[in-house]
Amino acid sequence: MTQSKITVGILALQGAFLEHKLHLQKAVRHASPGSLLDTTKFEIVEVRTPEQLAAADALVIPGGESTAISLIAERSGLLEPLRQFARVDRKPVWGTCAGLILLSDEASKARKGGQELIGGLHVRCQRNHFGRQTESFECDLALPFVGDDEPPFRAVFIRAPIVEKVLTGADLTADVANDVVRAPKLDAEADDYKTAPIEVISSLPSTQGKEAGDIVAVRQGNIFGTSFHPELTPDVRLHRWWLQECVLGRGESRI
Repeated sequence: MTQSKITVGILALQGAFLEHKLHLQKAVRHASPGSLLDTTKFEIVEVRTPEQLAAADALVIPGGESTAISLIAERSGLLEPLRQFARVDRKPVWGTCAGLILLSDEASKARKGGQELIGGLHVRCQRNHFGRQTESFECDLALPFVGDDEPPFRAVFIRAPIVEKVLTGADLTADVANDVVRAPKLDAEADDYKTAPIEVISSLPSTQGKEAGDIVAVRQGNIFGTSFHPELTPDVRLHRWWLQECVLGRGESRI
């Protein structure tokens, strides 16, 4: 980027927004000397209003309660600006857990009228796939930045969703099931299903004992989504990767 400062916003309506803020700040502080991440000036801010969102160059939507976040966003006048940000302006956005649900074009196991979706990620996300909070678990995941000589990334799953289906343009005209909600259409260009392919970043390993192969991290152009909570571990490598590849890379795929 040519700008002198990049403002990274964290949607601070509900959920683990403070943890994401601390991780992003730490990732910047511990950047490799002389790297682009090190030489770029970042401002990490909390976003609660349309004006604060408009000042951001990138955004993190944290884990929490997706229904609560969408309801507060609607009452705060943020829903449409968030759709504009992610789907029309196509600025870098990362959603974790509840954030992944909100960024999906469709969500199953949802009560109609219970929540609104931002959309933009052409997938159907299944809410609370692993059950109640007592079913929370951790596992090692294969991620793009983990080399053979590096420790694995330990992911935390709490009432986590998964990506159950990659959508196509034909799905837009199909009727959805009673437990599925769909993000509203914008304009044809914003919702063009040919704009960027869905990239599966990570799936559950067969050694986990859960449903091996369940998709838990995806990327489509400017939008990145993860089922798990990287902000609840001491590991900031995923935050650093997102800043390097998705924010500084302006959504270009470099995997």
